[in-house]
Parts: sequence; C-alpha cells; structure tokens
Amino acid sequence: MKSLASIARVAAPVTASLVFLAASAAPSLADNGCGKASWYALHSKTASGERMDPSKLTAAHRSLRFGTKLQVTNRKTGKSVVVRVNDRGPFIRGRVLDVSKAAASHLGMVNSGVANVCFKVLS
Repeated sequence: MKSLASIARVAAPVTASLVFLAASAAPSLADNGCGKASWYALHSKTASGERMDPSKLTAAHRSLRFGTKLQVTNRKTGKSVVVRVNDRGPFIRGRVLDVSKAAASHLGMVNSGVANVCFKVLS
C-alpha cells in the first residue's frame, strides 16, 4: 500500500495543473477595459476565419480569445450590447475595440464613428 506522502507527491502537481487550467479559462478583471471603439462593415474574412457580417453583433479585440462574449457600454449614452469576438484589431492607436455596424447601431455610435466605451468579459 502506498504511503500518504507518496500519494501527495503525485497528486500535488495534478491539483496545481487543474487549478491553473481553471484560472486561465475563467475571465479575469484584467480582460475588462475602457477606451475608444470604432465600427467597421467589411465583408472580408476575419482573423478567426469566418466572413465578416456587418449585421451580426461581433467585435475585434487584440488579444481576447475568439468566441469571447463582451458586454460593451457606450459611456456617453449608457447604451449597451453583447458582442462576440471574432476578429483581431483595432489597429489604430488608442482604440480598444472595433465593433460591427450592427453593434455600433445598438450603441448609438454609427454617425460619430467612434465612442468612448467600457467592456466587460461575460464568457
């Protein structure tokens, strides 16, 4: 029969790995942010491989995983929308998100083109 000490030596790294995996899969507060967002309405392929559809509620972010859902709120109007990250960007300094035209419409920023927003990772 194995001693408790030998079982603990084997179980500790496995437990630590599981804790690390669970922590890395969960959204963190560091993934939330505020800054300028712009919108785009191309029909080209996105970085995730799907075709950009301006009528869908999607967004581009520099580093969040594809499929991540974000709640984006226009700081001026208080309007909010949930989008799915499916592309990389924005590539203009000072911007934190590019959203689809549909998402921009929900946020009330189509005419201005740019808005100050905050976003929160939902999943």
